[in-house]
Amino acid sequence: MAITEDETRTETRSIDGVVLTAKEVSFRMPPTFDDVEDERLHRKQKLAGALRLFGRFGFSEGVAGHITVRDPEFPDHFWVNPFGMSFRHIKVSDLILVNHDGDVVYGTRAVNRAAFVIHAAIHHARPDVVAAAHSHSPYGKSFSSLGIPLGPLTQDACIFYDDHMVIQAQGGAVVFDVDAGRELAEAFPTGKAAIHQNHGLFTVGETVDEAAFWFISMERSCQAQLMAMAAGEPKVIRHEYAAYTREKTGFPLAGWISFQPMWDEISTSEPELFD
Repeated sequence: MAITEDETRTETRSIDGVVLTAKEVSFRMPPTFDDVEDERLHRKQKLAGALRLFGRFGFSEGVAGHITVRDPEFPDHFWVNPFGMSFRHIKVSDLILVNHDGDVVYGTRAVNRAAFVIHAAIHHARPDVVAAAHSHSPYGKSFSSLGIPLGPLTQDACIFYDDHMVIQAQGGAVVFDVDAGRELAEAFPTGKAAIHQNHGLFTVGETVDEAAFWFISMERSCQAQLMAMAAGEPKVIRHEYAAYTREKTGFPLAGWISFQPMWDEISTSEPELFD
């Protein structure tokens, strides 16, 4: 017999002699910090883990790609992976701290010029953004060449429904110029994600966890849409259903929670990331 919520309040049941009683359950929530050093270390650990996951998922492309996170004490500085280092090998100790002028103020490795130009502009223009992610992932860059938004074809894709944009500015050009970075950031004033035409995906969030999960999910949604379009004429989800699904699954805490199984996997299987 099924046990309903009402029944657990009024009856005692047992299975194989084990008494069943209603219990309160809980799940992980984002940590809070009293000490800035602890928060800085936490952000750096999540950044190293997210970068390794990007490598594991095949998002690397030579020296391209980066994830950034603001420093909790100096919000006009951000931590980022160094230029020319494999995502798969990143450790906490490898991360560098860069200011919005592009100067490396902590660490001994160089910064990717594009990481500085684009991410500094986004962090400057969007105070709500704590972390930002970008890579030349295969399906994201393929989809970006279409110059169209991601459609609400699946439940997962609804996360991005009416909450991302297509940016044409500087599309396809290597963004090395500061003004070009600002132009790109100005075209991305709101939303959790952007498709930069002929380039790839950008996602942002209040945590590394959120930004990284949005990127991974968007990459897979691009893959799903490309496959569906190749197979035929995919049916889109109705506006009210897509909007409802985004409201229920596309908010910052949902992104953070969705990243935790991936974090558990990478932090357990590759503990050297903490070095």
